[in-house]
Amino acid sequence: MRKASIVSIGNELLNGQTLNTNALYLSERLLSIGIPVVSSYTIGDDIDSIVRMLNLASDDADLILVTGGLGPTDDDVTRQAFAKFLGSELELQNNLLEKIQNIFASKNWPMPEKNKIQAYIPANAKAIENNLGTAPGIRVDSKSKSFFVLPGVPWEMKQMFEESVLKELKKFAGEQAVAMLKLKCFGAGESSIAEKLGELMQRGRNPLINCTVHYGVVTLTIIATAKDKVKAQQMAEEDEKTLREILGELIYGTGEQSLAEVVGAKLAHQKKTIAVAESCTGGTLAKLLTDTAGASRYFTHGWVTYSNTAKIKELGVKAELIEEDGAVSCKVAEAMAQGARKRAETDFGIGITGIAGPGGGSESAIKPVSPSARRGGRDFAKGEQKPVGLVYISIDSGSGSETKRFIFSYGRDFMRLQAAQTALNMLRLKL
Repeated sequence: MRKASIVSIGNELLNGQTLNTNALYLSERLLSIGIPVVSSYTIGDDIDSIVRMLNLASDDADLILVTGGLGPTDDDVTRQAFAKFLGSELELQNNLLEKIQNIFASKNWPMPEKNKIQAYIPANAKAIENNLGTAPGIRVDSKSKSFFVLPGVPWEMKQMFEESVLKELKKFAGEQAVAMLKLKCFGAGESSIAEKLGELMQRGRNPLINCTVHYGVVTLTIIATAKDKVKAQQMAEEDEKTLREILGELIYGTGEQSLAEVVGAKLAHQKKTIAVAESCTGGTLAKLLTDTAGASRYFTHGWVTYSNTAKIKELGVKAELIEEDGAVSCKVAEAMAQGARKRAETDFGIGITGIAGPGGGSESAIKPVSPSARRGGRDFAKGEQKPVGLVYISIDSGSGSETKRFIFSYGRDFMRLQAAQTALNMLRLKL
């Protein structure tokens, strides 16, 4: 199988000034033509360090794509490092110099002397035309490997790749083809899902199953490799069927679908409507629902009732209920959901109340109540503090309420998004 490695060059990529979108773009485009990326390196603007990375990349793959460091300034040393790696000298290409001069002349600008360096490429290398800037790319076949050096400016790199490199790489890929499918999961942790899948997660397996997690959403990526696209797609689909059989309702969607998108589609299909009442999530759930185009078909109202007064006045939560059980409690979440549904006259109402932190709770002060009291709807003794991350989520449908208690961790932002996502997942399962 033909494999690729990516080397990204630039101090700005290491100090946080610039996000490395080039590596992401190239990885996706290479995979789409059947060439998997097996390694990716990021290195600063230092000749010896770049040479070391090029050697590592050459050990990993048959195809090495390099981006960055082709500018005219003193810190742009990729061409010098590439020449050193190849054991050759940089040579002035008069046709490249003329083109650079013409670019400046067309703008009535004098060409700085420093730009002349961009007309130099290693001996026996080929220049790759740049139709957007002054930095040509470089192509070399050496040591049974193929090297493509591209500018770091994203729009220049992308156009050069699409116009001049992609067609060559399609030939390079030969007969191999790759098919990729993504399954989106929610409701179990990454390790729990991996445990359920067992040997299906083994490295070196074909299809390969990769697992990533982001704010509680676990993405399983199935990557199948075969001699033709049809066979690769068939292999990926067979694995998808197996994963669905094992994981069942943990899988909520495919591709790049969000929980809110899937829930919204179900609400629209069933011609159901939803209203939400949020406290600790501060409108996060309403935002997720309305981020999807067409949300007006099912989303009607949203309340952010952060204070107890707002819960009482806006949603009709009884003051004595808050006094007795506290604003963060099972009964208050249920009353919020019921109040939202009734006042909005929707099919479903969701209530969320919790402690987002970092203050407002104390785990050391927790004193759970007796089992008999818990059956009455209370989880903590009256007057006792509750832990940061504690959240109650309730869904009311008129025929009854479902309320669950969660404790989320990892900080305020994670907790708020995780709570909103969990509420969506509860509604998905109900739908």
